[in-house]
Amino acid sequence: MKKKTRGLLLILLILANAGFPQQSNKATNAETTLSFRDIPELKEAFIDATPEDKKDNIAVGELGIDGGDKAMIIKLAQEIAENKLDPNDSFLIAYKGKLLFESYYRKGRINLPHFQASATKAYTCLVLGRAIQLGYLTMSDLDKPLISFLKDLDPTKFVEGAEKITLHKAMTMRSGIRLSKEQRKAFEKTPVQLKGQKQVQTFLEHSAPITSVSQSFLYQDDPRLVMQVIEAVVPGTAKDFIKKELLNKMGITTYGWETDINGLPVSASRSSMTSRGMIKWGVLTSNKGKWKGEQLIPEAFIIKATSRILLTGDDDVYGGGKDVSNQGYGYYWWSTDLNYRDKNYFCVSAQGGGGQYIILIEELDLVIVLTSHENDNSTLQIVAERILPAFVK
Repeated sequence: MKKKTRGLLLILLILANAGFPQQSNKATNAETTLSFRDIPELKEAFIDATPEDKKDNIAVGELGIDGGDKAMIIKLAQEIAENKLDPNDSFLIAYKGKLLFESYYRKGRINLPHFQASATKAYTCLVLGRAIQLGYLTMSDLDKPLISFLKDLDPTKFVEGAEKITLHKAMTMRSGIRLSKEQRKAFEKTPVQLKGQKQVQTFLEHSAPITSVSQSFLYQDDPRLVMQVIEAVVPGTAKDFIKKELLNKMGITTYGWETDINGLPVSASRSSMTSRGMIKWGVLTSNKGKWKGEQLIPEAFIIKATSRILLTGDDDVYGGGKDVSNQGYGYYWWSTDLNYRDKNYFCVSAQGGGGQYIILIEELDLVIVLTSHENDNSTLQIVAERILPAFVK
């Protein structure tokens, strides 16, 4: 598998809440005007095994009382704080729907969004799922030609095989579109041809023919095709749909979601979320699309999206190690087996360059969030070695 390219982003951070439990974990007014790179590092780590109920739609509990081995997790957090392990910005754990542990380090802040990089792809997946729940698409539409949803295209100019691209293929990084770096650079010189559905038109006019051979896994910009379909089928704009139908419903008000060159919301990267916001996305997915009793996304879609639809190989497992194997891919969600005591635990994760993770371990009802700004990490291996033992009975 080719290594995923995940660049660090400069984002403007937004201050939205006040009254946080530790002064060292507050953002100053000056910090809110800085880029992420310029945010000063915390002088002291913030580690909390009894997260505060901030009335933000997150149920809270106490580590050790409501689940988990408190001593083991605190020791892990202290080692992170002492730079003995991966340099993280935040580390949170939700168990059985309750946030039991919350910690921030270096550039992490409880009230400021952190760049998500490719974890954004998982959010794009869930947006499509919301469109299905509301009837703008159906599960059977996943296997229809993607171009059938885009009415502003001229199919007579497409390369051979364009009709082979389905939503299912695009959401598993198998559109089959093949464009050279030189072609992409040329397109960017005339950005008008990338506005709206012209972007898809351009891709499908200049790609190599779409064949069964080209429709193999390639980590590229297929999410842009999916966001085009979302924009085409939902009422209003995709931007408004995302805010109204998911962010508002989950109470996510502090976030960033940039606009792509095509004029639509970014679909592959360049969003930012607070770590608590990431926990919400994780809990929504862990609960099979249900949020506070409301089915926001079809359960059948969530099951499919987080399944191991294809194996991508173990030669380059992001955050992996000796106890991480069988890397697979669903609908922009990665999957692996984490081994502990000779037993494999199926792990699903949203992943972003720089070390952004939303990790789901269904068998244990665990949601783990970690953020960082260092690309080299062993996050999944640490989960297998240090977090599983704290929750496996």
